[in-house]
Amino acid sequence: MTIRSFWMTRREELCPHPRGVRVGARLPRQDGGRHGLVAVRISDKWVSLVVCALAPGPMWYSELARKIAGVSPKMLTQTLRSLERDGILARTVTPSVPVRVDYELTPLGLSLSLLLAGVKDWAETHIEEVHEARERYDAGAES
Repeated sequence: MTIRSFWMTRREELCPHPRGVRVGARLPRQDGGRHGLVAVRISDKWVSLVVCALAPGPMWYSELARKIAGVSPKMLTQTLRSLERDGILARTVTPSVPVRVDYELTPLGLSLSLLLAGVKDWAETHIEEVHEARERYDAGAES
């Protein structure tokens, strides 16, 4: 068993899908399953951090790497490429020494950043309630 298959199996045990669909399965849809793939993409941790980091304006790769704590160069590069492919951000290469690469949100990315800002605001507003709910739950589980 590979590490990936182990974690996928473990994930299915810990977070079963309410309709009994295995994790990673594509649900049949009229749009060919594309809806679910977009939802998976924008719910990724690194995607939300990159989009929020770029919301104020364009940034260089190195600026993004410094602003997003804990992201590896490989993960940042993969995330940026996938967002460019999806039309969420634009990549501009300026020939110079060294080469300068700027990333900025497209209009589609800006609309996504507004939604993510709303989620961030909700989380900041309700963090205490979430912590209190966790404490109540944990206290009940111990008894």
